[in-house]
Amino acid sequence: MDQFDVVYVRNQFPALRRVVDSRPAAFLDGPGGTQVPQRVLDAMRHYMVDINANTHGAFVTSQESDCATEDARGTAADFLGCDADEVSFGANMTTLTLLLAQALRREMKPGDEVLITELDHEANRGPWEQLAEHGIVVREVPVDTATCTLDWGAFESLVSDRTRVIAVGYASNAVGTVNDVRRVAALAHQAGAFSVIDAVHYALHGPIDVRALGADFLLCSAYKFFGPHVGIMYARRAAGAALRPLKLRPQDDEPPLKFETGTPDFEGIVGAAEAIEFIADMGRHHEALVADRLGDQQGRRRGIVAGMLAAEAYEQPLAQVLIEGLRAVKGVTVYGPPAGHPRTSTVSFTLDGFTAQEVARALGERGLFVWDGDFFATRLVERLGLVGRGGLVRVGLAPYNTAAEVDRVIGAVRKLARPMS
Repeated sequence: MDQFDVVYVRNQFPALRRVVDSRPAAFLDGPGGTQVPQRVLDAMRHYMVDINANTHGAFVTSQESDCATEDARGTAADFLGCDADEVSFGANMTTLTLLLAQALRREMKPGDEVLITELDHEANRGPWEQLAEHGIVVREVPVDTATCTLDWGAFESLVSDRTRVIAVGYASNAVGTVNDVRRVAALAHQAGAFSVIDAVHYALHGPIDVRALGADFLLCSAYKFFGPHVGIMYARRAAGAALRPLKLRPQDDEPPLKFETGTPDFEGIVGAAEAIEFIADMGRHHEALVADRLGDQQGRRRGIVAGMLAAEAYEQPLAQVLIEGLRAVKGVTVYGPPAGHPRTSTVSFTLDGFTAQEVARALGERGLFVWDGDFFATRLVERLGLVGRGGLVRVGLAPYNTAAEVDRVIGAVRKLARPMS
């Protein structure tokens, strides 16, 4: 195979059959949650119909539920590049981060410092800002609003011998900027601090290798990469073992179970694992396109890495066409990192004379599903001065999107802007 097989990918998503006012729907809303392949729906239905039992029972369906959960943990470990006992599941990334922040607070004292950034989603800001109630000092790395990138000089100057946690997003869900999180982890370790990486947005856009990153904790959500609403947390073995999370007395005292409160969403966990299996199959289907970048990866991990690399290699040129096409429209401002800086295939913009919601509504009427607002990247939108304009219009590409859909977006924005000319 010498090119990405988008037809093969699209055929696995039943939602893509949707039509809006005689136009095929274009699901460009992936950064808020991707569509789901049929195999994920089938796996969740199989669990609910044929298993559907709580864990640790003396009967067959309970034992099957135990096996399904542990199998899923191993699948998620292959996705992240770690061991199964370093993977915990939760309601979502936000809930897991709140739990993690409170666990880390127990290891801190008043005057200790946590470092966050202006580029991040509130899920990786709010849980840490709340620690100020306990005397923890929360410092903030500024964003360069001209380039939507972090100010690394300020970043390094803010790290001190009082820093205990550095929490940074792998990629911005608002403007697509990919951060050098390996550098973040190194800065944290030099200071004797923990690194916490929010990979929710990045997880759809490239392979994750927590070992290579040197991260202590990394969190993501399966609904951003073709699965249901389940959160996943990697905790480096030694780091996870050192913490005392909020938990109930009967709960296991060792990771990964000590981070999993209440009865898990078993069917969601199974669905999350099947979403990863879909990525691995996509990788096996396209391995020839990226074989020279796979190194000595083996088994399911090889398929996952191939799938992520092939998808992003397909999406990035589409994103560049979108960026250039939008910039050619009078009144459009595209926000994001400069050319050459790593970014995801998520493109955000404003159109003079319109609020973000007005643009999104006009596109939606044409069957083009895009997001508007701040996407919980509230601080960034404030710093960009866009609150009064309703934030940004966000177009997110996934491997089921097409060049024709990108052209439709550019044409619709151009038509909307034309009365201004």
